[in-house]
Amino acid sequence: MAQISTKTANRDGNWGLIAALADADGSARHPLPARLAARDAPPRDLSDAVHALCWLHGRQPGVIDHAATINAQPLAQDWLIEAAAGFAAERAYLATLTAAAGHQPSTPGQAESEAAVLGQRHALDMLAQSERAGCATGAAIALVIDWAAIRIPLDAAAARFGVTPPRFELPMNAEIETVVLSLGQSPGIERAMAFGAQQLLAQHRGLWNLLEARASARDEL
Repeated sequence: MAQISTKTANRDGNWGLIAALADADGSARHPLPARLAARDAPPRDLSDAVHALCWLHGRQPGVIDHAATINAQPLAQDWLIEAAAGFAAERAYLATLTAAAGHQPSTPGQAESEAAVLGQRHALDMLAQSERAGCATGAAIALVIDWAAIRIPLDAAAARFGVTPPRFELPMNAEIETVVLSLGQSPGIERAMAFGAQQLLAQHRGLWNLLEARASARDEL
């Protein structure tokens, strides 16, 4: 994980820390999403990514839904409900893409890969259902921020598989910043929000690492 400087972390309080974490450790920093967005990306790699993202985030309730249900941070409730509605459209998009992409490509170690993603999904479920004030909200915020980068390879897959991407309806960073700045009631809550965000980003990074390894394994067949 990239190190975050104290100066960067202190910018605008907890929003500065979460934004810095997303910038340093988010999907945009991993090399695979950019490769998948390229015109010469192998369709099988795009299909693999679509299926894996659907495993991780295509089920309802998801991270944001759980966070809204737990309601451990009531001041975030309105934002969580809005974000959950926006992510419902993204979930439907994932389902459409998965159907259009066809079968997941045959890859060595398939059972192990499926188990790894299921483990990640379980970890996200536990994180999003945490009753520690701030933890689930931080994870939901990180998901919304990171999804903008994830949409880039998803939209590339849509172009390849003949799917029209829906309008991006998730809250934008300016709105997220306003919400985060209103939630820092205590250092403990700020730490919990940062922890939730960090763990969500770590799971995404792990997924990209897995997909990169699977692509390499297919190339060696």
